[in-house]
Amino acid sequence: MKQLISALTLVVPDYDAGIAFYVEKLGFDLIEDTALSATKRWVLVAPKGSSETRLLLAQAEGDTQQASIGHQAGGRVFLFLSTDDFDRDHEAMLAKGVMFLEEPRTEAYGKVAVFQDPFGNKWDLIQHF
Repeated sequence: MKQLISALTLVVPDYDAGIAFYVEKLGFDLIEDTALSATKRWVLVAPKGSSETRLLLAQAEGDTQQASIGHQAGGRVFLFLSTDDFDRDHEAMLAKGVMFLEEPRTEAYGKVAVFQDPFGNKWDLIQHF
């Protein structure tokens, strides 16, 4: 038996703002953008070359969801973007204005740096050794 996590919900303030960052700044693919109602869309994005796990961008509805934007992991790094070339991707992300919270560092498991999306979510950009 094989199982996998096909999508993770990421609460954003606005669908288009989420697409602008993840697709235009990070270079993710827009997998799907389907209107479900006048106010709700099914928006899936995925890193280039990713064939299984996707992010479902969910526009916040109500005060509780608004308050969760950027805090879904309680201030910790929430998501991990693995790459086959850290330096290439780090440089490209810097050139597009992605905010890194630290300089790249080498750990026992790989080269890594924490960046933050415009909504407050912390990510690791990581190249495993």
